[in-house]
Amino acid sequence: MRFLIPDEIIRLFTLDSALVLARILLVLLVSVLLVKLVAFFTVQLFKRRFSQQSLMILKKVITYSGVIIIWMIVLAQLGLNLAALLGAAGIAGIAVGFAAQTSVSNVISGMFLISEKSFAVGDVIRVGTFQGVVLTIDLLSVKIRTFDNQYIRLPNEMLIKSEVTNVTRFPIRRLNVEFVVRYGTDLMKLKEVLSEVARANSNCLDEPEPLFVITAFGRFGIEMLFGIWFVKEDFLAVRNSVMQGIHVAFNEAGIEFAVPAVAQLEAPT
Repeated sequence: MRFLIPDEIIRLFTLDSALVLARILLVLLVSVLLVKLVAFFTVQLFKRRFSQQSLMILKKVITYSGVIIIWMIVLAQLGLNLAALLGAAGIAGIAVGFAAQTSVSNVISGMFLISEKSFAVGDVIRVGTFQGVVLTIDLLSVKIRTFDNQYIRLPNEMLIKSEVTNVTRFPIRRLNVEFVVRYGTDLMKLKEVLSEVARANSNCLDEPEPLFVITAFGRFGIEMLFGIWFVKEDFLAVRNSVMQGIHVAFNEAGIEFAVPAVAQLEAPT
């Protein structure tokens, strides 16, 4: 079966059109390679001066700018009037701007987030009910990975309006263990037992020293707060080992937690 090609299509494939097409392909190849090289060497040049998220933004700015320039070169090779095209693009941009106010708000919020440097890529942040490791900080959103390996995208405008906690901003953290002991417990003995738990744990820091606070005389017993300092990377190891250490030490010392007997209190007399 033979396919007939219209004469109009045949006339399009002339020597001049083939040369233009070849020139455009060459421009695309060289320009894309040049943009990638410029982005790579620029990131390497400022690698020690800028933070990781600043380098990511710089790389994207170079890439997007390069793509715009490449398209303008290609359109010029096709013989299009760039002045008229830019004028039409400006009018279209105004219309799109009114229709995309949320995106514009996110971009402005992203600039504030980058300039404030409240957190960086690799930090652990908490925003509302979300908590995870920061993967990227972009102009529109921040991406985080939760500890159960979920990928969450948070709009920048949401972060500007919400309370953001940077869990790993400082090199050391404090683990607060809150519990209630029975009335009549020897508090000096309790303090010594807790201090020994901290001293026996290799992940707990001696300076600052552990915190021992009586927070309140509650309904069911004496409410206590025991705080120990540690290097932020050791959070899980410290949490598990300290909890186990307190449990074992209390059993050995005969110290009892005050367990609210809710069921008995609510039972009819």
